Amino acid sequence: MLANSVLEIFHDGGPIMWPLLATLVLALMVIIDRALWWFGHSARLDAKARSQARDFLGRGDFAAAHQLGKSHRDVFLIALTQGLENAHTSLLAAMQLEAEHELERAEARQWILGTIITLAPLLGLMGTVTGIMQSFDFVGDEALAASKVSGGIAEALIATAAGLGIAILCLLPYNYFRRRVQALRSHLERWINHSELLIQSAGTHGHDVNAFAETVHPKPAE
Repeated sequence: MLANSVLEIFHDGGPIMWPLLATLVLALMVIIDRALWWFGHSARLDAKARSQARDFLGRGDFAAAHQLGKSHRDVFLIALTQGLENAHTSLLAAMQLEAEHELERAEARQWILGTIITLAPLLGLMGTVTGIMQSFDFVGDEALAASKVSGGIAEALIATAAGLGIAILCLLPYNYFRRRVQALRSHLERWINHSELLIQSAGTHGHDVNAFAETVHPKPAE
């Protein structure tokens, strides 16, 4: 019964309902993809390991911090590992580069949701216009005017409602994912800055991170 009602409404919405259906399917695929990515990202985080890494850095035990990063999939520890391995080139740049890669993965395909938020209401508006135009085609025919005009108006309203509904469906997860990306960016920046300060502090006590980086990735002989 419900399926029949949905199909009837879909049919009454006119041809524009097909591209609207395509945008809905695409939006749901992106939302599921992003939700699964963030779930996996959260599962990889290890606050306890990050705390241990900070302790190692503060003591100048770069080898232990590096080994800890190698044994975890936490993005913060991965960025630290990249920084330690490339400290003799640029510790900060290496960490920032890894952070940018993670942020790119976090933002992947979000633009599709942003596009659908704008596109779906426009498609609904197009359906409204075509439905009203169809209604006016039968205004002069008294025998068909009542049923055809009402059918055209129904098509216009259904298309508009469908377009707005898809946009609203996309807007909430889109803003949520954007907020998650902004929070991740902020946390990565604080982590990188804090790690750099700890490494510099250890350097003032004779722990040279460049010397450690040379043991991991020796510079090529000139």
